Amino acid sequence: MNEGTPESTAEWIGRAGKIIAFVLFTLILILPPPEGLPAAAQRTAAVTGLMATLWLSGAIPVAATSLIPLVAFPLLGIQSAKVVSKSYISSSLFLFLGGFIIAMGIEKWGLHRRIALHVVRVIGTSARRIVLGFMAATACLSMWISNTASTLLMLPIGLAMLGSLAELAEGSPRTKLAGLADAGRDAPNEKADAHAELAVALLLGIAYAANIGGFTTLVGTPTNIAFQTFWEGQFPDAPQFSAGEWMAAVAPLSVTLLLCTWGVLVWRLAPHHGVENLGRKFFTGEIRALGRPSRAQWLMLGLFVLTAGLWIFRKPFQFGAEPLIPGWGDSIVGMLIRMGVAPELASTAVDDSTVAMGMALLMFVIPARRGATGRNEYLMDWDTAERLPWGVLLLIGGGFALASAFVETGLSEWLGSAFAREVAGWPNWLLVAAVVLLLTFLTELTTNVATINVFLPVLAAVALDERISVDPRLIVVPATIATSCAFMLPIATPPNAIVFGSGKVSMLRMAGYGFVLNIISIVLITLAAFTFLLPQLGVSLDSDAPPTTELEIGDR
Repeated sequence: MNEGTPESTAEWIGRAGKIIAFVLFTLILILPPPEGLPAAAQRTAAVTGLMATLWLSGAIPVAATSLIPLVAFPLLGIQSAKVVSKSYISSSLFLFLGGFIIAMGIEKWGLHRRIALHVVRVIGTSARRIVLGFMAATACLSMWISNTASTLLMLPIGLAMLGSLAELAEGSPRTKLAGLADAGRDAPNEKADAHAELAVALLLGIAYAANIGGFTTLVGTPTNIAFQTFWEGQFPDAPQFSAGEWMAAVAPLSVTLLLCTWGVLVWRLAPHHGVENLGRKFFTGEIRALGRPSRAQWLMLGLFVLTAGLWIFRKPFQFGAEPLIPGWGDSIVGMLIRMGVAPELASTAVDDSTVAMGMALLMFVIPARRGATGRNEYLMDWDTAERLPWGVLLLIGGGFALASAFVETGLSEWLGSAFAREVAGWPNWLLVAAVVLLLTFLTELTTNVATINVFLPVLAAVALDERISVDPRLIVVPATIATSCAFMLPIATPPNAIVFGSGKVSMLRMAGYGFVLNIISIVLITLAAFTFLLPQLGVSLDSDAPPTTELEIGDR
């Protein structure tokens, strides 16, 4: 192996990562704890430093690093083995599992290629335009269904489009007939590099757009729902947020951040020679060459659309005070209550994971066609399902385990309290910027829902403190948005983890782009808060009289 090759560089980074991870873990573990930090929280911080370093350096496989809590937490007295293992089996993980199976079914029957060709025919073949088109579609979808579900729906289409473009760039028979296979006359490795860069930009664009689109509406991401629940419970007499008001206030920020994200991802994106000059007629011909859709493809398309519809309309679809379309989930809850099921159990009977797993199981019983032996072939078989990205599921479980330990050991609360002491007396703009900075980077290592649930009461109390005395919305609204803007690590948000599982985006590339976008989002959220976002929501930026003075920390 020659020195300076990518392989030798990766090997050097891996060795350095192991040393740094061990040293960091040991130092945090043995140093005297800061005042007020529980011992278990310090040990959690040590494990977090160890895992973050190993994840970023790739010193050991990402999935293996994700298993560290199963060993470290019980041995360090952070959580019992029984408790920490539950983080690896949750409803969120089964949402991913079901979504992955549906995506694999789309791929198995070739539906993804057909959809991808239609998408490229409409968007065009410019690399930058393709990335923007997929980001816009994902963001719009994520406004109404969870960012996880929207990513699971868009990822197989994006991967299929990349596969089709790779074939065309290499010179498929139809491309050669068009005389465009060698349009750019690039060397093979240059073509491969250009295609790999497009893959990184497109897949990261899908993940980031899902996060950005999610915070645009109150129902688009669980953090917004958690915020609304907190605000209505703790400040019942204060002005409340309607879906229309929130969207009108936040949409300019989300559009601006989406365009900035697109600009960062395609800033140095090279043209995808061999396909840049292909027009709509060419792709129409490619679609015709596929022939008529098969029975299996029609069935898979129907199941795909049904899944999306069930995700979208599980909760009431509303824009304003009154729901436009009632949610089917509420009907299930009502039926269960009439059957004698306890209301608290019935209210949690159905969520997105129920839909994902239900549709995935349905694929195993729907006949797709007759096989060569005369036996039925089904939309999904276990030989195909065994190729699930198990490593990604372990990665997500490791992130949930860290988030749970942050909350249970008091590490999150200690960070919030320490932050509150430091910001007393700061000007409002600097206070908001500091809150957004803290939550953006903290959410890289904790789930955003856990983070916002822990910090909302703390931040509201900071706002009501007599030394600060501002409208709590001045702090908690930007903080809520910031928890959806963690772009660096796969464990930061489910969309990041899903696209990382494609194997086409490295941890270092995600961290590099993500760090730049984290900084951009911090600046944009802070600027937006004082220019149009908070004024649009009726928040007085200079008021000394918060909407209410009654806040009971710990009620949630």
